[in-house]
Amino acid sequence: MKNILVPIGSNKNAVNTLQYAIDFTEGTNITIYVIKVYGVSKVASSMKNIDTVLEEDSNKELKAVLNEVDTKGVEIISKSIKGDVIDSISRVSKQLHIDLIISSARSITTDEKVYLGKIAGGLIKNTVIPILIVPKGYAFKAVSKVLMAIKSSYISSPDVLEPLKAVFNKFNPKLDLLKVITPNSAVENVELNEELNALKTNFITTENATIFQGVLEHIHESNPDLLCVIRRKRGFFIRLWEKERVYKKDFESRIPLLVLKGAS
Repeated sequence: MKNILVPIGSNKNAVNTLQYAIDFTEGTNITIYVIKVYGVSKVASSMKNIDTVLEEDSNKELKAVLNEVDTKGVEIISKSIKGDVIDSISRVSKQLHIDLIISSARSITTDEKVYLGKIAGGLIKNTVIPILIVPKGYAFKAVSKVLMAIKSSYISSPDVLEPLKAVFNKFNPKLDLLKVITPNSAVENVELNEELNALKTNFITTENATIFQGVLEHIHESNPDLLCVIRRKRGFFIRLWEKERVYKKDFESRIPLLVLKGAS
């Protein structure tokens, strides 16, 4: 893993999210790209300079966030970008060969019933980049244990696990691998992915109505510092994030959530 992207909004969560990203990458050769996306103005031609004003305001907010963090020697490159938030982040991710996006769970909404806001939910739904979601106000701590919940033993590509392997390379945590069998789970005779099998410390099988319920049943026993799931094109998570907002009644993680991207 070489490049991490941290999109920030105009709120106090931005400082916390960026500091988490810095602490997460400290001591590595990873570069952090920080971007702030400002909207496209829809005004009369006599007010064309409004775009310049918006860019200046965005740069000021970006600078204010950067002044609040301790960079700890991590290389940080920042830029304000005009456009739609999700489209801009997707475009920049491709251009910069981003390996991981680190985002706050809620960038704008103040609705306490919401776990993932429109931006984080939209990134999970509409991009193919793995995403690490940082809960509001979460203070960084070294990852000593990971709880990974899976519904299928099949991993479409070794690349799917690259962000998880990066976590292991830096923190060398224990991995509790939780396979959740749900009522609509297909019968499979697929052996556990070889690399995932080598990473795991414990393997647990449980039967629950949903993956989230399986996580709830075991998370206190596991007491992890990081929760990891795979968002596939079919199944629970695609249905969960289809509206680009996730409510706490449907899914919530009070620790950082690493969403890997599976192909099937």
